[in-house]
Amino acid sequence: MNDGIILIDKPAGMTSFGVVARLRRVLSAWAGKKVKVGHTGTLDPFATGLMIIVTGKACKDAMRYTKLNKVYEAAIILGQTSTTGDPEGEISVYAGAIDGAGEASSKTAARRTKEPAQTSDYSAKRPAAPPLTQVQAVLAQFTGEIKQRPPIFSAIKINGQRAYKLARDGKEVEISERTVQIYALELLSYSYPELVIRAHVSSGTYIRSLAVDIGAALGTGAYCRQLRRTRIANYDVAAAQQLRDFGITD
Repeated sequence: MNDGIILIDKPAGMTSFGVVARLRRVLSAWAGKKVKVGHTGTLDPFATGLMIIVTGKACKDAMRYTKLNKVYEAAIILGQTSTTGDPEGEISVYAGAIDGAGEASSKTAARRTKEPAQTSDYSAKRPAAPPLTQVQAVLAQFTGEIKQRPPIFSAIKINGQRAYKLARDGKEVEISERTVQIYALELLSYSYPELVIRAHVSSGTYIRSLAVDIGAALGTGAYCRQLRRTRIANYDVAAAQQLRDFGITD
C-alpha cells in the first residue's frame, strides 16, 4: 500500500486509538507486513466525524495535520450539567454556580468509568429557558480569541501523565487556561433545552469546555450531548470512508 493519509468518519462509541488499532490490523493484513498507522488528533468516544489517519512514512508529518483548524457541530443541553461535560458523565439538573470552568471535582468525575451515567428526572425544576436574543448575545461573546480551560477528562499530559488517567484515579487535576480562537460560532437551532451550534475553531479548542462555558454564561449550566467534526482545514467528512469500507464491523 502507499504511504499517505486516510480520511475516516469515526463512529460513536469508539476511541480514536480503537480506530487506529483496527485500521492497522486490516492494512497490515493487506500489505502482508506490519504497517505503521497513526492519527492526527483524537475525538472523544461519544463524538463522531472526521479523523485524518496517517500511514507509513506519512506518520512523521502527523503534527502538520494536528495543528489545522477544525469545524464541529454540537448539540448542547441547557439546564443540566455533566461531571465530564458530555453524556458519559453523571448528569444532573443545574443547581447554581458552576465551579471554575464547569468541571466537577476529579474525585467525583473519577466515577465516570465505574458507574453508568445518571440523569436526574427531567421534569425536575430547571432554570428558565433563556430567550433567543440572550442565546445569540452569549454566542457572540465566545467568538474571537477566548480563554478556555480544557476538561479534566482530556489527553493533555500533566507531569508526564494523561489528565484523564489522573482523574480516573481520583487525583486532583489542575489544568491551566489556554488561549484559543473561535473563528465563527453559528446557531443552527434552538429549542430549549437543546441548543445546536456549528463552531469553526483553532487547534486545541475543546467543544465540551465551550458548551460548559456557554451554559455558565447563560446561567443555566450545560453539557455537550452530541459532537461531530465535519471539517479539518480543507478536508471534509463528506469525502471520508467508513470503517466498514475496510471490512471492520466491530
